[in-house]
This record gives sequence, C-alpha cells and structure tokens, in this order.
Amino acid sequence: MLAVPRDEAAEPVVRIGPNTVLPAVREPVALRTADGLRLVGELALPEGREPAATVIMLHPLPTHGGSMDSHVLRKAARRLPALAGLAVLRFNTRGTESVEGRSEGSFGSAESERHDVATALDFARARALPEVWLAGWSFGTDLAVRYGLDPLVRGLVLIAPPMRWSTPEHLARWAPSGKPVTALVPEHDDFLRPDGVRERCAVLPGARVVALTGAKHLLVGHADEVLDELAAAILPGRTPLPREWPVPTGTGRA
Repeated sequence: MLAVPRDEAAEPVVRIGPNTVLPAVREPVALRTADGLRLVGELALPEGREPAATVIMLHPLPTHGGSMDSHVLRKAARRLPALAGLAVLRFNTRGTESVEGRSEGSFGSAESERHDVATALDFARARALPEVWLAGWSFGTDLAVRYGLDPLVRGLVLIAPPMRWSTPEHLARWAPSGKPVTALVPEHDDFLRPDGVRERCAVLPGARVVALTGAKHLLVGHADEVLDELAAAILPGRTPLPREWPVPTGTGRA
C-alpha cells in the first residue's frame, strides 16, 4: 500500500472536546427585571462578523443544580458563535447561582420567572440582536413555552421537555403564530419520552419531535448531537457542525 503524502502546508487542527472554548466576543451582562432584580448573564457573539441569528438559552431546574453553566448551555456559548455564527445569550434565572455569579431573588416555581424571560427578550431587542430564538432545557422549556410567545421570537427549541409547568393549553397558544417549534427528546428521558412529547405536541400540527437515540435527561455524551439539532433548527443547512477547529498560529493549541 502506498503512503499518502502529508500536506505539510495544511493548517493544524484540534478535535473539539467537552472543554474546548472557541473564539468569540464574550461579554458579562446584567439583566434588570421589571420587579427590580439583577440577573447575571453572558452574551457571546461571533468574532469579526455579525451574528446570523440569536439564541436565548433557558437553563434546567435551579433547585436541582440547573444554571446558565449547565453543560449544554455552556458548550453552546463556547462553540456556536464560532461554528454557526450564532449569538448566544444565557443567564441565571432569579435565585440561581453558578460560577458566573448569583442572580438576585428566589426561585419562583415558573411563575415570577416570567419577568426573567421578559428582561432577556428586552435585552435582545435593545441590542438589536437578529433573528431571536428561544431554546430551553428541561425547566427552561416550561419558561420558553409559557412566556416566550413574543413578536421578537422567531421560533422555539425544547430540549428534554418535562412539561411539568407547561400544559398543552400553553403550547396551543403557539399554533396561530406559525412559529416553528422543535423538541429534542432523549430516547430514555426520565420524564417524557418521544412518544409522550409527540402526544403533548399534537396541539401544534407543525411541531417537529426529534428523538435523541440512547440519550437520557441529563444528555451526558450527547451535547454534540443537541448542538447540531439546535443549529439546524435555527439555520437549516449548516449542520452537522465541525468537529475540528484550526489551531491559532504559534500557540500549538485551540
């Protein structure tokens, strides 16, 4: 067998792993709610170009460890600005703490968090962020469904929705809007599995339910697949996302 000559001029690349941080313009933000609370957040923008679209990410249940630093949200902020040209806004809902800091207030059982979603949308509006989508994971899906039906929002991505605080009636309000709704549902989810989500989403004839084969609710080992599907819902035709990234010249690492 003949050896294939190595292209010495080829740009070195690294495999994108769980802790890879790709280039972006990252800005700590403080969101002020209508009821006077300061929420901790971060906006990550593509470096050197305008964002093609924006995703506001809503985290899992804070009383069970969910925050803006939950691994899928953290990886979205670290990767999607570079790989998909997306602006990513994530924040801690009231009373939630992560390495980025603690938001004021206390957990509101998906009621007072309506102010948190509203202030995130107001921030996106004030900053003129383009093509805003909402993406929730677990508890975040309840907030997105209940409080995300805003003229600014282009569509909805529900990741592992338990539908604990949101009902088919809440979902049905989205139907007249025609806004696209995609649900990414772990095959072995602890709460609702794909068939259960399809049943709940029957009130939305256009809803798309994607089963994540082999996945459980915490999505360990499935972040790449989730980010692919998230990007595909917002920017069709631009996936799968790259799994490698050029090494910056002279650094020897990403």
